[in-house]
Amino acid sequence: MAHVHALVVYPIKGCAGLTLSRAEITDRGLAGDREFMVVRAEDGRFRSQRELPVMAAVRPEVLDGGTRLVLRAPGMDELKTEVVPDGPRRPVSVWAYTGDGVDQGDEAAEWFSELLGESCRLVRVPPDHPRTSGGWAPGRVGFADGYALLVASQASLDTLNARILESGGEPVAMSRFRPNLVVAGWDEPHAEDRARRVTIAPGGVEIAGIKRCKRCSVPLVDQETGRRAGPEPIRTLATYRRDPDDGQVMFGMNFAVLRPGPVAVGDELTVTEWADPEE
Repeated sequence: MAHVHALVVYPIKGCAGLTLSRAEITDRGLAGDREFMVVRAEDGRFRSQRELPVMAAVRPEVLDGGTRLVLRAPGMDELKTEVVPDGPRRPVSVWAYTGDGVDQGDEAAEWFSELLGESCRLVRVPPDHPRTSGGWAPGRVGFADGYALLVASQASLDTLNARILESGGEPVAMSRFRPNLVVAGWDEPHAEDRARRVTIAPGGVEIAGIKRCKRCSVPLVDQETGRRAGPEPIRTLATYRRDPDDGQVMFGMNFAVLRPGPVAVGDELTVTEWADPEE
């Protein structure tokens, strides 16, 4: 039986994730996922582990029903700050998307600026956030790269790690790929690529597979230390998981939310529609 093996929410884009036993899937993904984002003060461009791997070592915690944010990182004093749900806004961008973010004040900005060595601001998704994702089943999305959920299967990771071991390398953790939902019980590796419609019981959630996830340099970052630890897994993925059009490596599948609801580790997944193997 295919089932939810793990749930991970990333409160701040690019920072450490929090492993959950249960969560609510909203119309833009796991509740609280990528709700905050660090941006350059000068132009509002999002900051990422691609350029700043130390972001992986930031351990955020959202407390008191989402009203307080705690920031922790090695070598930094802990910061506790009040969440600003709405207020002064600043222009922000995530890849091609441009919109507004609710500024979270000077304390959080100074904390991240010190850690990252550049002038930053911390922003939150505004209540009227209008961003949508594309594909055959458009959905809503917060500050994620482009889609509400990233799904990966344990079988995909097991196959990858077996290949890495065969070449003399060290296996990698699933955290390198920063999925929201990890599936166990699919025998075929990368079955998530073809899962077009999926229901999750008993909560009645339905999600839609939209686009294979093309990977950049983030999987080279050790998510515990915030340091690059390549060349794996990108080197091995490049031997068998390249996009035929542009040559980028792929791992995991981006999903949109068709029907929100509760989800928990152990919940059963049923694929109600598979894509053609040639798609």
